[in-house]
Amino acid sequence: MRIAAHPILDPLPEVESVTFRFDGRDVEGREGEPLAVALLAAGVRVFRTMPRFGDARGGYCMVGRCADCMVFVDGVPGVRACVTPVR
Repeated sequence: MRIAAHPILDPLPEVESVTFRFDGRDVEGREGEPLAVALLAAGVRVFRTMPRFGDARGGYCMVGRCADCMVFVDGVPGVRACVTPVR
């Protein structure tokens, strides 16, 4: 689901691929891109669920202002996926 060729923008520069695990599955991303972008490109729309009622949460503002995209990264809770680079 990643845009590889765009009629106006230049082609994406060559960047190393990085594989990481999210909810037990391997996801491939481009090094340095936000986690949320890699997840969305892999077809993942739900990053977490709310503890009380299980409501699905994904990207909302995508600029690090809200809390909808918070995930665990290397065991650290509350990491915003929209501004955290893939490494």
